Amino acid sequence: MRLSTKAQYAVRAMVSLNLTADGAPVSLRDISVREDISLHYLEQLFAKLRRGKIVESVRGPGGGYLLARPAEQIRVDEIIDSVEETLVPVSCMDERGRCVCPSQCVTHGVWQGLGERIRNFLSSITLEDLTREAKEKLGNRQ
Repeated sequence: MRLSTKAQYAVRAMVSLNLTADGAPVSLRDISVREDISLHYLEQLFAKLRRGKIVESVRGPGGGYLLARPAEQIRVDEIIDSVEETLVPVSCMDERGRCVCPSQCVTHGVWQGLGERIRNFLSSITLEDLTREAKEKLGNRQ
């Protein structure tokens, strides 16, 4: 299973936002430059993250985005869900992990179990966990 760039970029951008926010809104242009992600692509992702109540937007001069709640309350699976990525491991399952084939195959239980493990793993990691790890890596480079 491979997550799309949409999911990867959303998580990266959220870590970048949390690293630099410091209580003030962060512009998407800043995140775009820092993460080397297209500004247009970030605008699309953050519109979805806003609808998912992961971030809040601040308009006007000095505007940008803030976290909608503390980073320790935002889980990686929520970020991925907000940008409408599915976490199912095979194409024959719907978003809830149910088989969409006319008859359920004998390996369905394997794929369903894998999907549950993936979701459980991603739901156990918070944005704060990733931010802490990023700070450690950045500190080691200096």
